Amino acid sequence: MPDPGIDEVGARAAAIVENVETVISGKRDAVVAALTVLLAEGHLLIEDVPGVGKTMLARSLARSVDLTVSRIQFTPDLLPSDVTGVSVFDQSSRSFTFKPGPVFANLVIGDEINRASPKTQSALLECMEEHQVTADGVTHRLGRPFVVVATQNPVEMEGTYPLPEAQRDRFMARISMGYPAQADELAMLSTRETASPIELVDPVVGLEELQGMIRTVSRVFTSAPVKEYAVELARATRDDRQLRLGASPRATLQLVRAAKAHAAMHGRDFVLPDDIDALAVPVLAHRLVPTSRALGSHDHDSGPLIDAVVRRIVADTPVPIGSARRD
Repeated sequence: MPDPGIDEVGARAAAIVENVETVISGKRDAVVAALTVLLAEGHLLIEDVPGVGKTMLARSLARSVDLTVSRIQFTPDLLPSDVTGVSVFDQSSRSFTFKPGPVFANLVIGDEINRASPKTQSALLECMEEHQVTADGVTHRLGRPFVVVATQNPVEMEGTYPLPEAQRDRFMARISMGYPAQADELAMLSTRETASPIELVDPVVGLEELQGMIRTVSRVFTSAPVKEYAVELARATRDDRQLRLGASPRATLQLVRAAKAHAAMHGRDFVLPDDIDALAVPVLAHRLVPTSRALGSHDHDSGPLIDAVVRRIVADTPVPIGSARRD
């Protein structure tokens, strides 16, 4: 099957978004961001208070694409082997056999990931970065695509552990759902009286089609000036007076990859600075750590500090003048 063109990628992406919105209404930005990460083969962290549809978004996206899907409910007593798998002694062959864990799927839903201990959270580090699991000295490759969609409650809530910086850095983007608008919440009371709408969601894209879309996205052209712009944004976070930890080189790579998916979903085979700007906050903010002085002087009524810092850096960084199109 030949890879789809840019126009076809945009049409299929729109079909997926429309399918997910039959379950998650009024949250188009969150749905589009989730699909952007999927097409860029990244990992998504959805952070918000309980009950606003974080897991429902992950499940409806999974059901809209015909992939192998597994779900891991993270709890304080969850062990690393419960995630990656374990070697079991086979009496008949008198040898150990590896039994794959739930991480061996195309799309892994990690529900309330920050309720597990740091030791268990670290079990995902190799999986998310290298797409493999090493057990008893043997490496087992994961399928492609491999995407983790994790949900977490704010760290101020009881029973949560903060994600370590190394794990946050492996998530391509972090988004929040927010409370629904009044009209959407009223509609929800009617549509979910007798059944959940997610049970009516059928796949609109198959595995081979999605793999073709991902390959097409990876070939989206990024000009040298746009790449330099992405690097300048990342470097500015490392020198910012309000931050003690800036964006890593991995963040720069993932920002450009996500921008390619954003461009393709908008029918373009080249990346614009606007694509970088649109994704700067969801891709960069969760990786940054503010200084204590910045936290103490921040006006919390103006929104999250890190988001404001990233928006300021984007506004202060000169936009490249060179062509973004392929010559």
